[in-house]
Parts: sequence; C-alpha cells; structure tokens
Amino acid sequence: MIVHRTPTLLKRIFPTGFEWTGPTHTGADTGTAPQPVLYLTFDDGPIPEETDFVLDTLAATQTTGTFFCVGDNVRKHPDIYQRVLAQGHQVGNHTFNHLKGWQTPLPQYLANIESCHQVMMQHAPQAHLPQVQQHNKVLFRPPYGRITFKQAKRLPARYRVIMWDVLTADYEQNLMPEKCLKNAVKATRPGAIVVFHDSVKSSRNLRYVLPRYIAHFKELGYQFGQL
Repeated sequence: MIVHRTPTLLKRIFPTGFEWTGPTHTGADTGTAPQPVLYLTFDDGPIPEETDFVLDTLAATQTTGTFFCVGDNVRKHPDIYQRVLAQGHQVGNHTFNHLKGWQTPLPQYLANIESCHQVMMQHAPQAHLPQVQQHNKVLFRPPYGRITFKQAKRLPARYRVIMWDVLTADYEQNLMPEKCLKNAVKATRPGAIVVFHDSVKSSRNLRYVLPRYIAHFKELGYQFGQL
C-alpha cells in the first residue's frame, strides 16, 4: 500500500529538526487576506526532457519549486541545472550518487553529500549562489528518506533536512495517472511539502499529474512557496 501522506508517528521517529511541512498560510503579515501555501519539490534531476518539462510547466503557471539535485546529474547536465537557477527556483542536495543512507557507511555518506554540494556550487553562476546556499544554510533531502540517526547527527550544521508531507508516488508503474492525481490531491493540506520526481521512471504520471495538480490548487486560491 502506498502511503501518500507521511504518518505523524513516522515523523516523530526522526530526529528533531527535520522539516516535513512549511508555513500554512501567507499574506497575514502584509495586511492582505491569508492564502494557503504548498511547497512543490522535485527529486533526482536534473536530466533532459523531464526536468525541462517541469520547468516549462512551472513557467507557464507562474509557479515556483525546489529541486533536490543528484550531484552526478548536475555534473552531466550543468546547462539544465543552470536553467533551474535562472528561472528562480531553489535547489537542494540529494547526494552525489542517490545513496541509500541505511546501506552506506557514515564516512562515505557524508563525503558523497559534500561532493554533491561542491559540484552544485561549482556550476552555479555567481548571481545564483544564494539559491544554492541561503544565509549559510543548504537544503538537503536524503534519497528515499533513508538516513540513519548517526548520519543525521553528523551532518554539518549548515544543512536543513527537508522531508515531505505528501508523496505523489509518481514513480509507481502500476499507479495510473488519474489515480495518482486523485491520491495526491486528497492527501494535500495547507503547508504540505509535496514530492514529485523529474525522472524517466516517473515520466508518465509526472506529465499528467503536475499541471493538473497545480491548476486544481490554484483554483482553490493556493500559492506555491519556497522553503
């Protein structure tokens, strides 16, 4: 069974400081009516075609997102990575080789994260460095959400660990696009950090669900924020 909304009990098991949701509303501090907010995130890119599709969709809908990049993909496709930055999106670290923390020794895991950070900094134009490292903080998401307590404890202080509240499961080959959309919409609530995947495996569901998901929540008055 696919769990689209992260259970509260699971969140409690993880170390303090892991972020599962963001602020639920915006506008109250500006004197305007508060609006509900969602946070779109995209894992595993950047790659040709799929990341380009996401970027085209976000541009067409005037929506912002956060891309958790695999360092080796940044190395292979720096032009797509730079397009992500040029369009004003946030980026985060997703390790250099998409490692499963539970199966990776601590020194190797930490070194892999650092390698990803270095290549992301290397290929970011000077003007876009704040999107990689804001106020000395770097966004990090462990692949598969799998990270040991020891790994989490040893992460450098500059990392903000971003998890998720809604998993679209767009990568599931047996999940039909219409059902994927229905499940994602049903699981969503204000402040949710939502995971899509800009990957070949997710292509069919991603291309069907993402534009319809954005349109649905924009019609309900939601805004899409950055973390």
